[in-house]
Amino acid sequence: MPYRAPIRDIALLLDQIVGFDQVRATERFTEATPETTQAIITEAARLCEDVMAPLQRVGDTHPARLENGVVRTPPGFADGFHAIAEGGWIGLAADPAHGGMGLPQTLATVVNEMMSSACLSLQIAPLLAQGQIEAMEHHASDDLKALYLPKLISGEWIGTMNLTEPQAGSDVGALRTKAEPMPDGSYAISGQKIYISYGDHDFTENVCHLVLARLPDAAPGAQGVSLFMVPKFIPDAEGTPGARNGVRVISLEHKLGLHGSPTAVMEYDRAAGWLVGAPHKGMAAMFTMMNNARVGVGAQGIGVAEAAYQHALDYAMQRKQGKTPITGHGAIVEHADVRRMLAQMKAEIFACRAIALANAVAIDMATATGSEDWAARAALLTPITKAHGTDIGVELAGIGVQIHGGMGFIEETGAAQYLRDVRVATIYEGTNGIQAMDLVGRKMMDGGEAAFRLLQEIEDGAEAARATRPDLAEPVWQAAESLREATEWLVTQDLTERFAGGTAYLRAFARVLGAHYHLKAAQGEGRARHALAEVFIHRILPDHVACLAALRAGSEALYSLSNEDLAA
Repeated sequence: MPYRAPIRDIALLLDQIVGFDQVRATERFTEATPETTQAIITEAARLCEDVMAPLQRVGDTHPARLENGVVRTPPGFADGFHAIAEGGWIGLAADPAHGGMGLPQTLATVVNEMMSSACLSLQIAPLLAQGQIEAMEHHASDDLKALYLPKLISGEWIGTMNLTEPQAGSDVGALRTKAEPMPDGSYAISGQKIYISYGDHDFTENVCHLVLARLPDAAPGAQGVSLFMVPKFIPDAEGTPGARNGVRVISLEHKLGLHGSPTAVMEYDRAAGWLVGAPHKGMAAMFTMMNNARVGVGAQGIGVAEAAYQHALDYAMQRKQGKTPITGHGAIVEHADVRRMLAQMKAEIFACRAIALANAVAIDMATATGSEDWAARAALLTPITKAHGTDIGVELAGIGVQIHGGMGFIEETGAAQYLRDVRVATIYEGTNGIQAMDLVGRKMMDGGEAAFRLLQEIEDGAEAARATRPDLAEPVWQAAESLREATEWLVTQDLTERFAGGTAYLRAFARVLGAHYHLKAAQGEGRARHALAEVFIHRILPDHVACLAALRAGSEALYSLSNEDLAA
């Protein structure tokens, strides 16, 4: 079935729910007018529907391959990427000084979500480029910016990020790739990296790798890591690619999903690289890239959930099976349990999309105003956006398969592809367990102040809604109060206790946030909007009770089980 961008829901969220009006009211983002916003969303929707969506199945059935040292991408992928680049979508939020549009991250998040729905395997390429652009804008020298940023923003070149090694996954500080200083000011980079998305391809004339490596005098661990730009072809001063650098693809990974996206094992053999940022400060530079990338990955989960929902809804509208309890078309959408699954999918997607866009608004407000409170909110919401958005993406893709019944288990229907493709999103850019640890650890170093400010807004919103929808407002207020009490308890615990319940706490927080945004949406007119809020608040929000009980269960039982007990 053809993908259709959810323009109406996105417009509702931007105009009435997540406070995007505050962003466009800042001096930094005055060009993000309602007219510009509408034009951006409309044109991006057309690109996603007409150009990218037809490539979804192509990428799965004609995977990227390595032939005689050359990476070949699926038919149509190169043209699809060129359409993205020529439309200026890579540089939507990039600095105008180097050719970007300078628009808010909120709009970039909207576009990234729609692209993820249309064809996640292809969307990964521009998302990686956006992350590299951001890291370069903040940390590279003026010379490197002038040479690389215009090409990356235009899509003439593409960027990757190289962190992981066979022995160094989430523990990036264990990496062994070396950087040897050379007389001309460059560095000779040697080592191997794995899981490098779009490590090579046939889209652009150059591939630019950001590589973490160690200088000879580096301290052990993450504090001794530096960041380097290592191009596939070494450009001259005018930006013309020249000699082939000492970097090559050894192999492509055989993956569960995302078959259209080449994921490479890369070998660096004294490849020429240039330092980005200060020596031994590579992790700080990389996290500049990774923080917004985590919001982007959360949007990937939401995008795939939306596509899986549309696919399942179309099937449920057409498939006739059994006697339905209402007089209608006789399709399975009229069965109560199928309708339950579809309503759950739609309600979950709205909640996750609202969280992601509220996160992006906080990022934009922090950028535009320099406010520490906005920065703290953005930091608090980022692990929730990434982890919950991708968890729900996996869960809803699974429900989509279930709605298809036996046909969901048959590859030809395309339902299973969404589940296979989105599964890795809970793993990369920091596993969701790491996101939960970040939320209950680093993000609570303020004693929970940022969380309490957000919870107060939720409670105030519920108080205001009591007059019109007490049936919805009361459960939201009570849930926020329970989460407040849990947060007060959490910040008194040591890290082991926090980490043991971190995943449960993150999910509880996401449930309360989702209910808050549904309640706001239900304040307007519209039977369907009210019904959807009822679905979320009465059927899904109660999940937070179980999550908070798991949070308080602590770590004792987990560690009472010895390694031998686990293996018995």
